[in-house]
Amino acid sequence: MWYTARPVKAMDSTTPTYSGTADYIAAPDLMQTVDVAVALGRPLLIKGEPGTGKTMLAQSIAHALAKPLIVWNIKSTTKAQDGLYVYDTVQRLYDGQFGDHDVCDIAAYIKLGKLGEAFSHPERVVLLIDEIDKADLEFPNDLLWELDQMEFFIPETRQTVRAGQRPIVVITSNAEKELPDAFLRRCVFHFIEFPDPATMRRIVRVHHPDLEDGLLDSALESFYRLREVQGLQKKPSTSELIDWVQALAIAGVEPARISARMPFLGVLLKKDKDVEAARRDMAGGRTGRGT
Repeated sequence: MWYTARPVKAMDSTTPTYSGTADYIAAPDLMQTVDVAVALGRPLLIKGEPGTGKTMLAQSIAHALAKPLIVWNIKSTTKAQDGLYVYDTVQRLYDGQFGDHDVCDIAAYIKLGKLGEAFSHPERVVLLIDEIDKADLEFPNDLLWELDQMEFFIPETRQTVRAGQRPIVVITSNAEKELPDAFLRRCVFHFIEFPDPATMRRIVRVHHPDLEDGLLDSALESFYRLREVQGLQKKPSTSELIDWVQALAIAGVEPARISARMPFLGVLLKKDKDVEAARRDMAGGRTGRGT
């Protein structure tokens, strides 16, 4: 079925462009993709390894553009209807039997979901739909009409909730399952590459500005070598590196010991088999590249 999206204000000349924030280091291609999605009024679909900053991107966009942030955390049991509104029939029945409320006012028992909140907000907002791939396969398709038209109908009150300004929609996915083609066609897509060592240095410096250069150099070298160990089920991510360097600094570990001993390995690796693989690699003096 084909339909035409209802015109909703997206971006005008007064809308600032996105250039990252002090606490979020964004690559130039990511900044450009954000601006394109905002300009087109399309949802921005973000994929990437866990720990590459997908969720934090929405927070950064909201901060940089001075917009309120609304977060819709998706679970395996989440339905599209949950994001629109919920009709609390149980509370209405209870009030009708035991309370002194006017149960004829059905609107009093309608609670807007996160999508409904974004549509009805007096300001333009950033709406984060986080980890959409956790829901069932039909979940993305069930949102097509609402995300295109920026409105939905509440039959219980015969009211239509319309967005005065199109929200900036950021959708994250860990690629646990494929998303429907019809949904993907309506999105602007970007894959966040894992940061290279130079970018990672900047990211760590944001969180630990006083870290000694020698410790950071040794930690980064060991971290990237560890990621190359073959057979890891879950490679260490940016967030784990940030925790690890903090643990190293607190413990006063000498930079020379980091590569040889890999202290606090459990901060970086969270699976028994990965820890065993890393220890075998260190014991054998290999990096795990093709050996």
